[in-house]
Parts: sequence; C-alpha cells; structure tokens
Amino acid sequence: MSAESRPTHEPESPRPEAAPAREQDAADLADAFQQTVAQYLIRHRSIVDIVSKLQESTARVQRAVAKAVTVCGCLEIHACKQTVPDPDGMSYAELKRYVQTHVDGRLCDHCRDVIETELGQAFFYAAALCEVLNLKASDILAQEKQRLDTLGVYSLM
Repeated sequence: MSAESRPTHEPESPRPEAAPAREQDAADLADAFQQTVAQYLIRHRSIVDIVSKLQESTARVQRAVAKAVTVCGCLEIHACKQTVPDPDGMSYAELKRYVQTHVDGRLCDHCRDVIETELGQAFFYAAALCEVLNLKASDILAQEKQRLDTLGVYSLM
C-alpha cells in the first residue's frame, strides 16, 4: 500500500454543531462537580484549610509523577534546553514539532490510578475554593477557554 493510499489516523476535527454541545456538557459537569463538592465540604470548609489542602494536593500530584519516574520507572524524564531553528519564520504548528515534553514512556496502570486520584483531589479543592468564594468553576473554565481561543499562542507568553 502506498503512502498516499494509507488511511491517516489524525483526529477528526469536530463538526461546528458538535463543539457547543460538548462545551455545554463540560460546563454542566463542572457545575455538577462543584455542587457535589459543596455538599460534602464540611471538615475543611474554612478558606485557610481549603487553600492549604489545595497546595498539599498539587504537591501530591507532583510527588506521584516523581514516583512514576524514580520508584516505578514507567516514565523517564530526559530534560534539555528546547532548541528551535529560526522560530521567527515558523508557524505555531511548525513550532510545536520542535518543542518536547521531555517525558518518555507511558504510565503503568498503578501510577495512572495514583495520579488520577491525586488530580481528583486537586480538582476537589479547586472547586471548593470556587464554592467558598462564590465563583462558578464552569464560568472560570469558559473564560479561560475564551482567552485561549482569542489570544491563541500569545496567551501562553
């Protein structure tokens, strides 16, 4: 089979009518999650507790990633300076081909489970912070998405 006749495995771009529905589903999920957090947020309801638990939970995510590298070994980190030949003449899509994650390997089932659990706790305390400050997580996510859509790559600088 020639290269031209092989099927590509690139993700399909979403249909225009499908994107708003998915965004609404995500907003509904964020709202439902925040409501559930509000319902069960009893022991650490103080904002002081919440911000310290949020910091602790993000540290636990970092530690779980470190353990995937140093204890399990399912991931390896090979960090070095990002080098891009003449970035001024490149499009964003071309630039992305040169920038690396520095991560090799794939999470094993155990490490994936641990990291997902720790990220879930971080999401819990982020939603709790939104709740005690009368913020809607879905609104914050929508505003951030709008900012990314508007500014594109320049929002990351």
